[in-house]
Amino acid sequence: MGETMTKSMNSSQLLVLYTLVIVCSLIPLSHSAKKPVGIARKEDIPYIKCQVCEKLASQIYHQVEAKGSEVSPKKLSEYEIIEIAENVCNLKKREADWILKIDIVEKGDKLELVEQDSEGQCNSECKTIERACQEVLGYSDTDAAEHLYKKKPQLNAFVNFVCKDLTGACKSKPPPVPKDRAPGEPFVAKSEKEAEMERLMKSMEGMPGAPGMKMYSREDLMNQKFGAEGGDEDEDEDAEEFPSNLGKALRQKPEKETDWKEMIIKGILNAGEKLKEHTDRVSFKLRRWWQSKKTEWKKSSQSGKAEL
Repeated sequence: MGETMTKSMNSSQLLVLYTLVIVCSLIPLSHSAKKPVGIARKEDIPYIKCQVCEKLASQIYHQVEAKGSEVSPKKLSEYEIIEIAENVCNLKKREADWILKIDIVEKGDKLELVEQDSEGQCNSECKTIERACQEVLGYSDTDAAEHLYKKKPQLNAFVNFVCKDLTGACKSKPPPVPKDRAPGEPFVAKSEKEAEMERLMKSMEGMPGAPGMKMYSREDLMNQKFGAEGGDEDEDEDAEEFPSNLGKALRQKPEKETDWKEMIIKGILNAGEKLKEHTDRVSFKLRRWWQSKKTEWKKSSQSGKAEL
């Protein structure tokens, strides 16, 4: 029985991966190649923490406002507001996408956060802003959410509460930036397709069959450098339908130019249908297994009584 469930889960994971392959195959290699991971410059945090606080408070306010409009006329719950506040400094969550649009610019003896029109590659500056955001808000995210839920302040009042009263991030002016500070890297914008793919990946977090989902470049997928090595072969029918040669599939050019968003949506819908089929199949097998056990126990009980 455990083997059956494992097979079904493996098939589900393959189906999710197939959807991701559809997305990745539409992105040029130059955009999807592995990039160096940026490291936060902790020494820069004192110079930007007040600005970061103002931006994160503004983000919480506007995201709560947008979420409220989505669920209207239903009232937004305190839990939903807390969830936004908890995720606003976590780049793995979509609530923190605002960080990707910020460039740290040197102006005299100050560092300024300048918002760009599009999302940029997440290098050291991006990680620095995330770290500053986390240090500023800390464990005060729940208090900020509670204040917004109960008091319903205006934007300016909420920013002042978070950055002066709650965290103290803006109580004093930032110190001057040292003249010998090494300049940060330039802001490099992402392509719209790459940004859309990353948003899709975030939205698929926690999806059945996709635990601990890992990002692969298109080059890796073309060379089939993904998944666990030496794993057991899945003999499930749906697993056999999964393309065994991803490299070949990715190299093939579509006969017609199709809108990439439509392809993504179609891939997700197909994966969803397959996942539902797997769920139904596992449920049926569980019921059948339980029925066989009940029959077995019944026969055993009758046999025991006959012996007596």
